[in-house]
Amino acid sequence: MEENQPKTGKFALNYGLLTGLVGVVFGVMLFVMEMHYEQSAAIQITQTLILAAGIIFAIIQFKKAGGGFLSLSNALKVGAGVALIAAIVGLLYFFILSNVIEPGYLDKVYEIGKIKAMTDNPSLTEEQVDQGIEMQKGFAWIMYPVGIVINVLIGLFFSLITGLILKKEEAAY
Repeated sequence: MEENQPKTGKFALNYGLLTGLVGVVFGVMLFVMEMHYEQSAAIQITQTLILAAGIIFAIIQFKKAGGGFLSLSNALKVGAGVALIAAIVGLLYFFILSNVIEPGYLDKVYEIGKIKAMTDNPSLTEEQVDQGIEMQKGFAWIMYPVGIVINVLIGLFFSLITGLILKKEEAAY
């Protein structure tokens, strides 16, 4: 029966690309509506729901392809793979957005952050806020690997829940 088992990597790649593409479409929609600087809870929740939907759909399709059987480890592999591929696609879009489409994107983000920091912390001087921003700029590269890790952890969470719900193992005998 193992020979008929579908490959987790194939499902992770296909559905990860699909999920990443949907995320990019959402990002382009935000850009067109000039909402790409906003970090509201609604946007964050929508992005998380896109990822969750892609993972759940991939696991359901994997189970169907496997004759209705699904192990928890396979659910975790598919879910983490989908999240990893979707994160890479999303980061590629972000890289293109911030370097090609809108080269001043990060400068504007820092400016928005500066205004927010000064209103949230009136005791800080402008020099202190500028120092903080310069320090952030020095560590901006770290957002790429951290973003991938966070996406994979979220993917593991959703695939664990989905795997526990949909788990159905073949009989050992």
